[in-house]
Amino acid sequence: MDLPAYLKRQTTRVDDALDRFLPDEERMPHLLHKAMRYSIFAGGKRIRPILLLAASEAVGGQSDRVLYAASALEMIHTYSLIHDDLPAMDNDDLRRGRPTSHKVFGEAHAILAGDALLTEAFALLTDPGDDFAVAPAVQLRVANIIARAAGAAGMVGGQIVDMESEGGGDELDLPTVEYIHTHKTGALIRAAVEVGAILGGADQRTFKALSRYGELAGLAFQIADDILDVVGDQDVVGKDIGSDEARGKATYVALFGLSEAQSRADELRDMALETLESLGEKAEPLRQIVNFIVARTS
Repeated sequence: MDLPAYLKRQTTRVDDALDRFLPDEERMPHLLHKAMRYSIFAGGKRIRPILLLAASEAVGGQSDRVLYAASALEMIHTYSLIHDDLPAMDNDDLRRGRPTSHKVFGEAHAILAGDALLTEAFALLTDPGDDFAVAPAVQLRVANIIARAAGAAGMVGGQIVDMESEGGGDELDLPTVEYIHTHKTGALIRAAVEVGAILGGADQRTFKALSRYGELAGLAFQIADDILDVVGDQDVVGKDIGSDEARGKATYVALFGLSEAQSRADELRDMALETLESLGEKAEPLRQIVNFIVARTS
């Protein structure tokens, strides 16, 4: 398959849906809505919503019916990036090649834009509208999976352990690094695949296989990020390079070095591909996406 064409097509679909679901910046409060849209439409690979769409398609679902959940997931991911960039956390100046939200709108507006995106996401998940016709029990399950992946048991928990581990040096250990990676990044990626499978009508066996795929792909994604922070081109990656080492962050590269980190990413990719063996041609986008995750340069 032509993966670049597929990713471009799915990105356009997600962007169109986000434009429809987000408040227009002409509505009050204008600056809040402008800040929300600034970060949402700053570019990005849309990997999480595209994985959700691909998982739905892999089990025979209609991806048009899951765009609301894909959009909500990207809102949550974007809120996390806005807050992650703040001076109280990573204090980054660039995100996706543009000044970060707090550099453009100030810290207060950046915090509130992130808060608004998070809450708008759950407003959408719990009331997607008549166009999507999701059964209440399924709607509740989807919202619960995403909430757990985004909260203290997932992304937020991983973020705080990441912060607490900075400067750990010789005290770094594999369980801590894997906890950070599987929670801060991996949890939302796994949730994307799980939600796509559920909304697409997957049976329990297929759901378990896709959940495992999401877990492996999520960990591979973060290890690839660790590697890019060392060897990436800042103009291509679109954010500050070398910041992990400067802050003494707990990463695979810090623990094992570049070569071993790449080997682990390759191993995770191969394991993820194995989980898809029972699925047919419709799962090809998922196969190509995990290859892209490990080989990407941005």
